Amino acid sequence: MIERKYMAHFVDASFGGTTANWERLGADLEEYNVDLNPDTETSKNILGESTFKHKGYEESSDADPYYADEDSALFLKLQDIIDTRAKGDSCKTYALEAHLWDGTEPEFVAYRQACYVVPTSYGGDTSGYQIPFTVNYVGTRTKGTYNTTTKTFKAS
Repeated sequence: MIERKYMAHFVDASFGGTTANWERLGADLEEYNVDLNPDTETSKNILGESTFKHKGYEESSDADPYYADEDSALFLKLQDIIDTRAKGDSCKTYALEAHLWDGTEPEFVAYRQACYVVPTSYGGDTSGYQIPFTVNYVGTRTKGTYNTTTKTFKAS
């Protein structure tokens, strides 16, 4: 069995900067799932035969809760999105999924994919300032490796 901590999820907090700034998600999360949201259709013709069509996926993830941290570049960008009510490409960046069980330290199999990071609310209770957000994945995934020492992704 692979422990959950070995499936690592990152967001590029540079949001289009010249150098990626991969921030790992999970410090505040008890659960983080990538929902594939498959677009499928099953139908039956007049002969009684069933057909199945699979048109692809519309992947998304929810980071909830996400506690604001003044030292986090991701927090600063999320706050900017909230303050300016940014939309569209202002919310576009990359997500990275690293399989920390598949490789040899410090290089592990990883997949990078463009995404839109959209805050869903802000505020929270007395436990701290929260900005939960949704990651909406777009485009194709690029396979490569993630280096845990240099915190860089290299496409293969």
